[in-house]
Amino acid sequence: MDIAAYMAEVGQQARAAATGVARSTTAVRNQALLATAEALDAARDILAVANGKDLEQARENGLDSAMLDRLELTPTRIDAMIEGLKQVASLPDPIGAITDMAYRPSGIQVGKMRVPLGVVGIIYESRPNVTVEAASLCLKSGNATILRGGSESIHSNQAIARCIAEGLAKAGLPEMAVQVIKTTDRAAVGELITMPAYVDVIVPRGGKGLIERISRDARVPVIKHLDGVCHVYIDSHADPEKALKVAVNAKTQRYGTCNTMETLLVDREIAEDILPLLVPAFVEKGVELRGCEQTRAIVDGLAEATEADWEAEYLAPVLAVRVVDGLDGAIDHINRYSSQHTDSIVTENYTRARRFITEVDSSSVMVNASTRFADGFEYGLGAEIGISTDKIHARGPVGLEGLTSQKYVVFGDGHIRT
Repeated sequence: MDIAAYMAEVGQQARAAATGVARSTTAVRNQALLATAEALDAARDILAVANGKDLEQARENGLDSAMLDRLELTPTRIDAMIEGLKQVASLPDPIGAITDMAYRPSGIQVGKMRVPLGVVGIIYESRPNVTVEAASLCLKSGNATILRGGSESIHSNQAIARCIAEGLAKAGLPEMAVQVIKTTDRAAVGELITMPAYVDVIVPRGGKGLIERISRDARVPVIKHLDGVCHVYIDSHADPEKALKVAVNAKTQRYGTCNTMETLLVDREIAEDILPLLVPAFVEKGVELRGCEQTRAIVDGLAEATEADWEAEYLAPVLAVRVVDGLDGAIDHINRYSSQHTDSIVTENYTRARRFITEVDSSSVMVNASTRFADGFEYGLGAEIGISTDKIHARGPVGLEGLTSQKYVVFGDGHIRT
């Protein structure tokens, strides 16, 4: 296969289809989503056979148990894909909404209209259910999309793609509005991220290595985050009970997510009182603690934290703990080591809370809440395409609105500029 020619054709088809999707009504796009849900339900046996081929190949290739688990399409996960499509169909449609309308001294009215981005390229690994999640969000927000899943899930993704195509056809939308790349050749990724004539934005979902490569080589704008080095700071004005609940949940509710706390910061004024309460709670959960010199002086048995620990995204039951000099010390540490993902303060002092949310430069900043809330569903966005730590366009959890842009609209009545 000539990969460059194939990807150029995919891009051309996506660009052409984007026009049809953008001018479609909310009802038509919702019809496509619900028809896709019906197609998935009817294709359960086909999906199981396709997924079985992927699992068999993955075992032969020596994939570990965690990867095999992410790859498997269980009946429950198919149920979840179907339910996800129904939920996205029920979400408010952002396209066409006009806001900030105002009269100007000249008599014209100026406002902003929400519009699709156009063609969204999404590159992801392992989990075939991402194919449905990504397609549904792009379609609902009026975009065409090109999906490139991992080679390990090629059969599952193609089976899902046929269900999506069936849903698009029943709604009268262009079949090429959602295209799942049919080749496992990695050169396809290189082509996809360097086609600005056909692709408006790239969203990578996967490991740090994948995202670094996409960010480095792309000639198309990228919505992404590299790391989730998240912090909880326990202020001297914190309620100890709240601090214990928030900190333990932020670390132990799930270990392998980008919004899990990786470093705990404690105000020096209360360190001797709060650390003896916190440490046993983490140890009971099986968390390995690595502490600074002051932390280890207060609590025995902790490993020494190194400079690398302050920069680490463990994605595991490991936690770095540091005693800091008050709010200034916490903010300085976070702005130096944070990946600008999610950071939280526990305090009963309103002034300190305001300073924290103003001066901490992260995509989500929280007061008296677990970092695990940094999620599109928890924010009321419905499903999300990912979390962005960039500072332009979308920042934080990226839902439907993050897959749109705005254009100015002007209303006049024969007005001319003098």
